[in-house]
Amino acid sequence: MKYLKTSLAFVGVITIAMLSINAVQDAPSDANLETKMVNDYNVYALTVPKDLNFAGEPLPLSDPNVYERMDRELLVNTYWQSNGLLIFKRANKYFPVIEPILKSYGVPDDFKYLAVIESGLTNAVSPAGARGFWQIMKLTGKEKGLEINTNVDERYHLEKATKVACEYLLEAKKRFGNWTLAAASYNAGMGGVSSRLKAQNVSSYYDLLLGQETGRYLFRIVALKEILSSPSKYGFNFRPQDLYKHIPTFKVSVDSSVTDLVKFSEYFDINYKILKLHNPWLREPHLNNKSRKKYSIEIPNEGYYN
Repeated sequence: MKYLKTSLAFVGVITIAMLSINAVQDAPSDANLETKMVNDYNVYALTVPKDLNFAGEPLPLSDPNVYERMDRELLVNTYWQSNGLLIFKRANKYFPVIEPILKSYGVPDDFKYLAVIESGLTNAVSPAGARGFWQIMKLTGKEKGLEINTNVDERYHLEKATKVACEYLLEAKKRFGNWTLAAASYNAGMGGVSSRLKAQNVSSYYDLLLGQETGRYLFRIVALKEILSSPSKYGFNFRPQDLYKHIPTFKVSVDSSVTDLVKFSEYFDINYKILKLHNPWLREPHLNNKSRKKYSIEIPNEGYYN
């Protein structure tokens, strides 16, 4: 959408090295994995599943244009293996944070893949100034109640940013009547989608002639959903220990200024870097808090960084 831009994660160039599409479901041993990597660097055409859907809304794959666009995104995202493996690793760490928030708002679980294509599950910054996992623009964030200034930027607060994204998507669903157009409007804006539907006299995302970014948007989401749901089918091989893990934390309430976050960190036997890793919304080495607002600062449980 024009407020929440820009898809950064899966805009790829097809590379030619790939693990076997015929990989077995069970994770191979280290030795077997090395053998497969040496002996099976091949490129395979993919079969587009016939029953693809987004948030329960089926893709009209009998339309040859829709089929080709879906095939493209499956190919691009399957053969960008390094980025794909990073997404698998990060998803294991961050999806457990995102999923319950989507559920609590009644937003379909498939929208977690929207965050994947927006940011690659990183605190990305777009050329337009959108920030965080959900790529929220400053104006939108403030309108939705996020604190955004040089000292604190809650677009980097994963839980709060996910709630803002949910609020937007619910508004868009109410306006358009389906989740597919709601998702498209996250990229092009509600006004942008509405004007294009009216100008072209159609009612479906799949019938719209759109610019490249919005035109590929839903197909990218569905491609990532398909690949992340069936890794071995698309040649991705990894073991549980290869994935990034969520580090448990506890929350410390602060209702005053903190003049030195370095010393604050040391009080909890961590350093400033670790504090920032768990609280990226703290943008400076101090917390002003002139209004005596209540903040919750996350501190990792003991023993994870020792």
